[in-house]
Amino acid sequence: MRKSSLLVSILIGIFTMAQKQNLTPELLWSLGRVSIDAVNDTGDIIYGVQYYNVDENSSTRDLYHLNLDGQIIRLTESKDKEKALSFHSQNEFIYSVGDDIYSYNLKTKKTEKINKENEILSGLLYANNSNHFAISKSVKLEEVLGTDIYPTMEKSDVKVYDHLMYRHWDTWKDGKFKHIFIGSTNGSLVDINKDEKYISEDYSFSPDSKYLVYQSKKLFGTQDAISTNTNIYLYDIFSQQTQNLTVENKGYDTNPKFSPQGGMLTWLSMKTDGYEADKNDLKIYDLATQKTINLTSTWDNTVIDYVWAKNGKKIYFLAGINATKQFFELDIKTKKIRQITNGQHDYVSIRITGDYLVGERQDMNHASEIYKVNIKTGVETKLTSVNDDLYRKIKSCRVEERWINTTDGKKMLVWVIFPPDFDKNKKYPTLLYCQGGPQSTVSQFYSFRWNFQIMASNGYIVVAPNRRGLPSFGVKWNEEISGDWGGQPMKDYLSAIDEVSKESYVDKNRLGAVGASYGGYSVYYLAGIHKKRFKTFISHCGVFDLESMYGSTEEIFFPNYDIGGSYWENPQPKAYKEFNPIKLVSNWDTPILIIHGGRDYRVPYTQGLEAFQAAQLKGIKSRLLYFPEESHWVQQPQNGIIWQKEFFKWLKETL
Repeated sequence: MRKSSLLVSILIGIFTMAQKQNLTPELLWSLGRVSIDAVNDTGDIIYGVQYYNVDENSSTRDLYHLNLDGQIIRLTESKDKEKALSFHSQNEFIYSVGDDIYSYNLKTKKTEKINKENEILSGLLYANNSNHFAISKSVKLEEVLGTDIYPTMEKSDVKVYDHLMYRHWDTWKDGKFKHIFIGSTNGSLVDINKDEKYISEDYSFSPDSKYLVYQSKKLFGTQDAISTNTNIYLYDIFSQQTQNLTVENKGYDTNPKFSPQGGMLTWLSMKTDGYEADKNDLKIYDLATQKTINLTSTWDNTVIDYVWAKNGKKIYFLAGINATKQFFELDIKTKKIRQITNGQHDYVSIRITGDYLVGERQDMNHASEIYKVNIKTGVETKLTSVNDDLYRKIKSCRVEERWINTTDGKKMLVWVIFPPDFDKNKKYPTLLYCQGGPQSTVSQFYSFRWNFQIMASNGYIVVAPNRRGLPSFGVKWNEEISGDWGGQPMKDYLSAIDEVSKESYVDKNRLGAVGASYGGYSVYYLAGIHKKRFKTFISHCGVFDLESMYGSTEEIFFPNYDIGGSYWENPQPKAYKEFNPIKLVSNWDTPILIIHGGRDYRVPYTQGLEAFQAAQLKGIKSRLLYFPEESHWVQQPQNGIIWQKEFFKWLKETL
């Protein structure tokens, strides 16, 4: 009887596997996107799930209540996008629907609108005493629009600037600056950044409600464009005095948080001005002694995010380790660090409630779901299953971790992702994936565009190397790309594809290279040096000409540090001479698909136009895929699906 039951189970398993399908662009965009909004001390988790409607080219987001036992209650259901802001008390949280702010009581199930008609309370946060609250509000301090300067010219569409940082990522500056306002129950509202032409953000109240801490880069114009010097400010609510706590540090200081007892402040800190990918250390400040200590100075990695233990003796943080993202514990007194989680996955956020850490966990075969982690044992328990029904119908891809020798005698972690139903006796076309950033780990991320599962599901082996310049392998490995864009990182790429190509199942005559941003730069550069290894290339929002890139990007500190400075310096930084893809175009001889967004101000779309024009004039099979309203990313559902379809159509044509 047992044997027959086992046979039936095996047959059912085989039948179920046979019914599964490969991941498609439509299935990818039908997945629910899960993210935690707020967590309280008693185990209540408020999270949202965003779904996209491809036909309407829109999305909705509803809120859910989850406890540590895995019980889930849906709280909202509408065509809007709801987002929980914070817990006002243990049983009541605040959430936004557009410009409207509501409170929701978990016990009474009652909803109450907080703001008055036409009253904007963006980023509403209450102090513990409930007598004060903070909001974020844009204040107009500059006249840059034609209608500002010439009020009678109502139909004009003009912008006038006298300084840099006139645009950022995908938005032109409109003369407004985000300020923090503190309100009280007596009706007063104070702009704590009055007349400052800076953006202030990421604020929180001290437990005793006497202070508010926030971060701001108080630099204007060209200085704003060339520096990363962001500081942590402590504002005394009653004296209305502001103190800069990080005046000595010239790099990024971000993410300030009070200890639960209120006597300590922590923040993340990078030491080097202009280096946005510097090691992120965790620093602690004693409000009584006014002394700052670096808690992770001897730890050879970088902190992503963190939370305080409720007793104020430990801090739990999120960090990369060997191309995964895990939870860690830091003892404040001893500075001892303990890794809590392990495994082939990424945690992408960290919260604390009771004896557990909670966060969204993902891997290359699964989008984020919420997990709880026992702090003492490290045991991980899945709490949500938003996409499980869909994944049961989708074939998974095997992900293999390989360590490959580099040309300079180092070991490099390379992920190899195999097609579903992989057969080692067959030969497969293979893609080299080039990561952007440039300092951004090829971890176990689940992207809705650069998705390894969908690439493999279309019949391609994917080779994804953690080349030089990627975090989670120590500070030195991360640093070794700056000033050397076309040097060792390119050798690392070629080492990875050459080594994996030795396998009998890799078709050496059908290799392609794909990537975005710095990865797109990598594709352009490899097109000039690959010596006929590859049969096709795809570059998304890639840097094609370092000189014109320097003259049109917005955050100048980035090329100043990573490329070495301006192209007019004497002597000129070597990157412009040795590592500029435009200087290698004479060697181009391979089909290339070029993708760019019209509102990409980090790598302006003219970079893509220049590359496409060069390929066309050289008579190389090439195609331009241009999204006028997209930025560095493709975010609209229909555009996203077209992106995927054009991506694989090109590979089918050329590989």
